Amino acid sequence: MAVDLGSSQSGEIQVNPRVLHIDMTWSSGERTGFGTGSRIGGQYGFINTCLQSLVIEKFGEETWEKLKSCAEIQDAFMTYTVYDDAITIKLIQEACKLLGVSMEAILKMFGEYFFKFCKMSGYDRMLRTLGGNLMEFIENLDALHSYLALSYQAMNAPSFRVEKRANGTMLLHYYSDRRGLCHIVPGIMEAVAKDFFNMDMTMEILNKSEEEERTGKKEHVVFLIVQKHGRQVKKARSKMSQRSKNSKQDQEEVEQAFQRMKEKYLTLSVCPVKKSHWDIVRSIVIFGKGNLQNIFEPVYPERLWIEEKTFCNAFPFHIVFDATLRVKQAGVNIQKYVPGLQTQDIRVDDYFTIIHPQVTFNILSICKFINSQFVLKTRREMMPEAWKKQPALKLRGQMIWMESLQCMIYLCSPKLRSLQELEERNMHISDIARHDTTRDLILLNQQRLAEIELSNQLERKKEELRILSKHLAIEKKKTETLLYAMLPEHIANQLKEGKKVAAGEFKTCTILFSDVVTFTNICAACEPIQIVNMLNSMYSKFDRLTNVHDVYKVETIGDAYMVVGGVPVPVENHAQRVANFALGMRISAREVMNPVTREPIQIRVGIHTGPVLAGVVGDKMPRYCLFGDTVNTASRMESHGLPNKVHLSPAAYSALENHGFEIVERGEIEVKGKGKMTTYFLIQNLQVTENEIMGRTENLENKEEANALGIQDSQTVAVGRYEDSQHLLPNIDVAYAYDRSASEENSVKGENPKKRSDERQCPDQTNTHLFGRDNMHSSFCVLL
Repeated sequence: MAVDLGSSQSGEIQVNPRVLHIDMTWSSGERTGFGTGSRIGGQYGFINTCLQSLVIEKFGEETWEKLKSCAEIQDAFMTYTVYDDAITIKLIQEACKLLGVSMEAILKMFGEYFFKFCKMSGYDRMLRTLGGNLMEFIENLDALHSYLALSYQAMNAPSFRVEKRANGTMLLHYYSDRRGLCHIVPGIMEAVAKDFFNMDMTMEILNKSEEEERTGKKEHVVFLIVQKHGRQVKKARSKMSQRSKNSKQDQEEVEQAFQRMKEKYLTLSVCPVKKSHWDIVRSIVIFGKGNLQNIFEPVYPERLWIEEKTFCNAFPFHIVFDATLRVKQAGVNIQKYVPGLQTQDIRVDDYFTIIHPQVTFNILSICKFINSQFVLKTRREMMPEAWKKQPALKLRGQMIWMESLQCMIYLCSPKLRSLQELEERNMHISDIARHDTTRDLILLNQQRLAEIELSNQLERKKEELRILSKHLAIEKKKTETLLYAMLPEHIANQLKEGKKVAAGEFKTCTILFSDVVTFTNICAACEPIQIVNMLNSMYSKFDRLTNVHDVYKVETIGDAYMVVGGVPVPVENHAQRVANFALGMRISAREVMNPVTREPIQIRVGIHTGPVLAGVVGDKMPRYCLFGDTVNTASRMESHGLPNKVHLSPAAYSALENHGFEIVERGEIEVKGKGKMTTYFLIQNLQVTENEIMGRTENLENKEEANALGIQDSQTVAVGRYEDSQHLLPNIDVAYAYDRSASEENSVKGENPKKRSDERQCPDQTNTHLFGRDNMHSSFCVLL
């Protein structure tokens, strides 16, 4: 299929009618059409949505999120919105970097997927009916895209011109306003050939250049298409093999074919052209429907049986012009709306410009793209003065070269999208010929435009809802984070569902209490804001440690801090977790300064292990509380402790024994409400470093591994007498040290140290008032 645009010996232009030009409108705006263009500088959102779907399907949702982040684009694209080309190009470039694939491979993959995406979008049947073979399919794409352009004015398609060579290969010429996207074409064409026509083909680039024939500089790429008929041959052989198995059926088909021949021969009484008997028989055989030759040969009259006036009325929009572009005749209605055509010896390019394809207005260029649909636009300056304010008239139609007359006929119709455009040009439906489907297209497209606008509105509303839903999810996350900071997650979820949370019994857990030494004196000597800042600094550090050692923070009241391990989620190593947390508290306290002395604050820590009952109490501001004597004993360990010491009860010591902790025995002391008890001081964890205790591990993958190091069984445990470890404590009498610290806390208010101690030791009562205030209710509830 070659084209010869040179001149013959007689000086006439020779045009091979088999030359095929395809304009594949890469309709981003519609869910069909093969290409990437929407308009110069913009893409319809459908293209970006297709690219998103490709990445998600082939590489996963996480890859798309990374790609979207790298390209810095919005979360979603709307089908009928035009986006800048730079967005699509940036997405493709970032995809190449992220996936480690070449631009050529990405574009070809996109071409293959784009064809599949169009089929999935509901255009499978429409695409399949375009042609019986690959050439017919491509040839009819122009008509399909022309219809789509009625609804999508922003479309600007690349153009294609195909030449079929003698050896069966084809040359595909690709013209585009965009550079670098030509590799999409092989992906689409190979997918079409394989899916629709069961045919394999390969495409390779023969040449790239800048096209100068068209207006402006365009990318011109020439592809070599080689068809592989292996699939078709195999399919044909399979059919022949199947037929040979049933010779009776073959015989019946032959008899039916000859019967049809006989019937046709008998009914042939009139023939417009004299033919011999052999010609008649040949024509019958050609028109046979059986296994005979199925080729159509048209019959032309000796003369044209139509008057000039009738022709101009039947085709009201047509122009005939010669090789020099001189107008020879025009339809009646095109004369009506372009009055200058009634003038003798005028040139067609004086009144029209070619909009599509973008070629120079001369016979050679038109013949080169002879099979393309041509769109012409009237020159505003050539219109009557009264018409210059109204939109210019556009014509859409076909160019046909008449060899014998050396003239070109342009059969066309007004290019109108809606009734509004019809009115703007002062035209009526009656101006269009009754046989012209443009009448129906205008009416149908009016409804189509309304549907598109409705769809566009729905997409915008959907996008607004998506954004609102995203913001709602963020706010919900914030709310849940705040709620989970106040209550255990599974308890909070039950309350959200309106369920009643039943109290749960835990057979063993470890509870920790801590407070600040001489806190009362500090409060008396400082401004309230200084106290708030000090506690906030201290509690922030403690809160971080709860995440490191996976213990549950129950509550803070003033300077008191309560933590439990093994509740609300039971674990076997709850004592080790709380012990490591206590060691971390002691280290963190060194970083918090006393506002008065500008020295690190001192804390007391008490730990006890035992059973508890846990549940949510109250309807307003519900709290997750612990009940039982274990809570009371843990509080006693804290109130009877010493500054910067972790005080252990016998039960806590037993839970930590043989787990790698260094513990010293304090000895026997009098504990209010409990009598005499042998208690202990926790010194350190022998198996972990300070950085690991503080969650600053550099060589461990996660905190669970760090915790595991702190709870491994050890064959040796460092336990000694408290009296033998006086170097670890202040050089004072133990009882005096405790009494002095208690008296320091109460000296500002003039309280009795014993009374203050009694209050801190939480006597046998359900509600504990740690600070002697009626309006301060503690949730360190004790049920004895």
